[in-house]
Amino acid sequence: MATGQPPYRRRIVDDELDALLPHLPAISLEGPKGVGKTATALQRAGTVRRLDDPSQLQVITADPSRLTEGRPPIVIDEWQRLPESWDLVRRAVDANAAPGAFLLTGSATPSERPTHSGAGRIVSVRLRPLTLVERGVGEPTVSLADLCTGSQPTISGATAVGLEQYVDELTKGGFPGMRFASPRAQRAALDGYLARIVDVDLRELGVSIRNPSTLWRWLRAFAAATATSTSYDKIRNAATGGEDDKPAKTTVLNYRDALERLWILDELPSWSPSNNHLHRLAGAPKHHLADPALAIRMLGLEAGALLEGANPEVAFGDGPFLGALFESLVTQSVRVFAQRAESSVGHLRTLGGDREVDLIVTRPDGRIVALEVKLAATVTDADVRHLAWLKRQLGSTVLDAAVITTGTEAYRRSDGIAVIPFALLGP
Repeated sequence: MATGQPPYRRRIVDDELDALLPHLPAISLEGPKGVGKTATALQRAGTVRRLDDPSQLQVITADPSRLTEGRPPIVIDEWQRLPESWDLVRRAVDANAAPGAFLLTGSATPSERPTHSGAGRIVSVRLRPLTLVERGVGEPTVSLADLCTGSQPTISGATAVGLEQYVDELTKGGFPGMRFASPRAQRAALDGYLARIVDVDLRELGVSIRNPSTLWRWLRAFAAATATSTSYDKIRNAATGGEDDKPAKTTVLNYRDALERLWILDELPSWSPSNNHLHRLAGAPKHHLADPALAIRMLGLEAGALLEGANPEVAFGDGPFLGALFESLVTQSVRVFAQRAESSVGHLRTLGGDREVDLIVTRPDGRIVALEVKLAATVTDADVRHLAWLKRQLGSTVLDAAVITTGTEAYRRSDGIAVIPFALLGP
């Protein structure tokens, strides 16, 4: 007997939607395919318009007025299939649509862009893959929102989650419908997801792919640069293995632009302080994919190899590649937690790389929480030197500072810097 779909498991973004929908007429829920946008939107739907259904799309194309008719909230799923739907919703908002009237979902920014950005009418909310908390891994005892208050909250708690479980989560990924107990099924699902991006999704955006093998090599090189700020020229060079016949920069830029429009690239911007107390900061973003599991599959790595210290053939960062993947996994969760707290996330790196802080969570008032990520169970004075330097430079602008680890105990050091096992960190 068929058991049907598993029950919906509430996401952190649901708190945002609950706070926004009663006050805003239109919200666009954005993120890569498979991240759970439709399932989240359907929890609130009064009417559903599925534009990825050819029959529904045909009807709406013939009579666009139907799109904005129905019991609210009207969920317009995969709106980019009919780019003019954005303008139809915007005009309905301008005509005084009630709060909670429209909820759009989109897995890509269409090639045919709307005539109006929708700024001030349609509010965008980002949905990323499942955080560790949403996967049910660990019981958080430390809240990022509490760290952002500057109250120096008590840091405590213990977890049995260790390195092997983190690696298991890295390989499974956070796409809700693609998490399987069977490693073989897991690999097949992620490989199929990546193949669809190259074979279908990019082409639907109008990207001309004359040589798919060149694109795959560039993707693998980008994956190998996870959690680094390696230049695009170096990534392009690594993708061609020293060949003289390299893809043109314009070709690579087209790849990058299209993958950003599919939300597959999720680069972390450099942090720009609101004062001039810090000088000579590098401006390059840190490279991340929507989920580090995609990087693992692009590079053909598995859990056992990662635990044994395997590195990609082309390595850009220092230390084991597993450290970069762990940082990417932490970054993914922290960005979700920060979004709920109405904060942004960046990274700090000075020119020359003599000072680096992995994650800077910035409140709207410019005050920050600084986080370092360490693939280690213990923390030494050397591990906190950049955090201590930043606190000396910025004083009370730094609300709190912490090192995120693979350890078991959460505590606050005598210098005030918190040590938090990743499984104990929550929104």
